[in-house]
Amino acid sequence: MFAIVKLVDARGVSLGESLFYRQALALPLVLGWIVAGPGWAAIKTQRPGAHVTRTLLGMTGMALNFLTFLLLPLAEATVLLFTVPLFATILSAVLLKETVGVHRWGAVLLGFAGVLIVVQPGGSALPPAGVAVGLCAATVVSAVSITLRQIGRTESAMTTVFWFTTLSALALALAMPFMGQAHDAETFGLLLCLGLSGGAAQIALTASLRLAPISVVLPMDYSNLIWSALFGWLIFASVPSHSLWFGAPLIIASGLYIVYREHRLQREKTAVAGPVD
Repeated sequence: MFAIVKLVDARGVSLGESLFYRQALALPLVLGWIVAGPGWAAIKTQRPGAHVTRTLLGMTGMALNFLTFLLLPLAEATVLLFTVPLFATILSAVLLKETVGVHRWGAVLLGFAGVLIVVQPGGSALPPAGVAVGLCAATVVSAVSITLRQIGRTESAMTTVFWFTTLSALALALAMPFMGQAHDAETFGLLLCLGLSGGAAQIALTASLRLAPISVVLPMDYSNLIWSALFGWLIFASVPSHSLWFGAPLIIASGLYIVYREHRLQREKTAVAGPVD
């Protein structure tokens, strides 16, 4: 999906258009998923305001994500977005007043050490604006993850996906008369692939989290680095820097350790609470 964002940008597609086609063309997939599954009863919500907030945060995060990949090579942009668990830990402590122990704070510091190795402040070929946007994107996405955790107490993942896709597509459709442009058939074909790949990924991620705990799913997400490096080389002739291969393992290790610690602490809380009659 992110590789296609870079391709259509080179063909004159604006960021706003990419966001619209990503959401609008994913909507039929989401609707089909609902119809084939639990049916329309699944979209009933008890918290419409929470979905509006999630949509605003989600669209901001998606726009920053897309912009990160427009400003940076695929592999480097992907690694910066691996910092989401680091920012989520910080925001949980600051906003939710959750207790974060020395283990997770140590993992956060390790992760940011990895970021410094990758971006090499003062001596990197990476544009500072791209790095700044990437870190902002990770911060907003971590806020989205916290919001989803709160919404998930009363809403199903399918409900959340439906309302996010629908509300964002409608909002972007209202802006299309001002930002939409004519494109050739090949460009519209790429935009179709953009929407379908994004929608399929969203459905697959939601299904994976239903079938397995996040401690199992997250390591699969880190395989993004392999694919981004491969697509960057094949499509854009971009070879990741040596510093990326030294810094990325630290960022990945810190994210995995944070998830491991959260999973372990949750199990301990459950064990202390005991069985519920």
